Formats: sequence, C-alpha cells, structure tokens
Amino acid sequence: MALLFVLGSACFIVGSLPPYFENLDPGVVGATFFVGSVLFTSAATIQVRRSRTAAPVWSRAPERINWWSGAVQWVGTLWFNVSTFAALITGLSAEQAKRLVWAPDFYGSAAFLASSALALTAVARITSTRRDRDIARLNMAGSVAFGVAAIAAFVLPTTGEPANVRWVNLGTAVGGICFLVASAWTGPAADRRDPSLSRPTEPTH
Repeated sequence: MALLFVLGSACFIVGSLPPYFENLDPGVVGATFFVGSVLFTSAATIQVRRSRTAAPVWSRAPERINWWSGAVQWVGTLWFNVSTFAALITGLSAEQAKRLVWAPDFYGSAAFLASSALALTAVARITSTRRDRDIARLNMAGSVAFGVAAIAAFVLPTTGEPANVRWVNLGTAVGGICFLVASAWTGPAADRRDPSLSRPTEPTH
C-alpha cells in the first residue's frame, strides 16, 4: 500500500516539473498524472479494506474515524481519475474543461483535505508517537498544497487556460513530495504494529 502511494506521488511530482512537461508531448505528461491517480486509487482501496472495523458507522472510535478517512480519500482518488483522464481528451472547450477536468480535480482535493482532517482526529484520539503525528501532518500539508493547486487550476472562461499555471505546478509538486515522504516514512513499519494503533497513521494519500 505504501509503495503504491509512493509511486503515485512520484508521478504527480515528475509531471509537475518544468523539464518534464516542457520537453515531452502533452499526452505523455497527461498520462503520467493519470497513472499516478490510478496508483492512488489502488492504494486507497487497500487502505479502506485494511481499516474495516466492527465499530458502528457513526462511532467516534479512532478506528471508525480512520475508516471514514480512508473512505473519503478513496472517493477523492476517483475524482482525480476522472479529472486526469478527461485532461487527456484534446479539443475541449473552456466550459468542458471546467466541468470535466477542473471540477473533479477540485472535488478530489476537497476530499483529500477532509480525509486528512479525519486522520489527524484519529491520531489525536490514540496514544500516538511523534512520528505518527508528523506523518499525519505531512499528509495534511500535502492536501493543502493540492487544494492550492486545484484553486489555481480554475479554468478561465475567456482563454480556457488555468488561472495560474505556476501555482498549479508548484502546489501539485509540493503536495506530491509531502505524500511521498509520509508514505515512505510509514512504509512496512505500519504492518508490524498493533493494527488498532497503526491504522490512523497509515499514509492517507
């Protein structure tokens, strides 16, 4: 799971680097983001399955909050799948780009923010280590960065272009770095902990 998150994050980082997107075909760059989103969805699916709990759906128990974090994140990755796939379609009008590319990206980023907030809440409700808390904070920082990128990617109706490409790439790259570090830091160590303590600190993105 952690490896899938790392690889997905790497795709978003690489795709946001000027030497990459300035020198490769836009289709290749778009495919890089799409592959990254699919890797995120694969990892999120595993996380939701692993965080299953017998606690009532609306329980405030840490394990149930963590399940909700994973479930919300999984929905966010699906929105990213839609957005990155639609971005591969050429010839979209400004309205189509806003509806098919920007809107799903915005919803996905919002879901990641909500997921990170839930994960922080779950960590706060258990006896967690500083490392656990730092991982949760890194995921939140990554979600904020993705949120900034989503806002900057708003499609201008006059040009059909993002409002601020520089902030789109910067936010995406910074978010990817935060997620990559958090996922790599978690790594296989989470599998060796007691499940009731490890799940809230698993990489949420």
